[in-house]
Amino acid sequence: MNEDAQKLAAAQAAVDYIKDGMVVGLGTGSTAAKMVDLVGARVKDGLDIVAVPTSEATAAQAKGLGIKVVGLDEVSVIDLTIDGTDEVDPEMRLIKGGGGAHLREKIVASLSDQLIIIAENKKMVDTLGAFKLPVEVVPFAAGALLPKMEALGSEPAIRQKDGDNFYTDEGNLIIDCAFGAIDNPEELAITLSTMAGVVEHGLFINFADMVLVGTETGVKKFEA
Repeated sequence: MNEDAQKLAAAQAAVDYIKDGMVVGLGTGSTAAKMVDLVGARVKDGLDIVAVPTSEATAAQAKGLGIKVVGLDEVSVIDLTIDGTDEVDPEMRLIKGGGGAHLREKIVASLSDQLIIIAENKKMVDTLGAFKLPVEVVPFAAGALLPKMEALGSEPAIRQKDGDNFYTDEGNLIIDCAFGAIDNPEELAITLSTMAGVVEHGLFINFADMVLVGTETGVKKFEA
């Protein structure tokens, strides 16, 4: 299977875990978008769920497919969230945020009974860090945080889109930090979380309950 087919296969395997009556968190990104399309097809065929999207883009996609979308204030629990990732290591630690939605993604994941991560084979890495780590920051603090990110050993840059600063759904900026190999993701996560002005970072540690990876020969399943 090529990469597109791997994404689709992983998405299909994850959607099979959705049952009638569930509250389902819908992730953001290219692989998650395939999953949302599949969920929409099942809803059209009679699947009865409500969905909590992790971005405005996913919300628009879901609504367009006839999926009932609700906010966190309308549900008491999220039964299952399915989301993509930018990297995943053998311990199921993740880097997310390439699409700029990791703040909402982490909130939804933290409120979910189960988080299933879907990805194509190239997202599996031995060590996190080849992908730049997204760090969402309040605009007021961005300039002051750049040298602090550099002091942590990264090459930081404020994310741009179409020649201007990229703003998240929450109106924040993202500093993409090129760390290279991250030897101690847990320590870095704690350090970033305690920095004033940092809203959220893209390290997801102890979040994933299952990872479904599309490969050339089929879908591999990893469980916590």
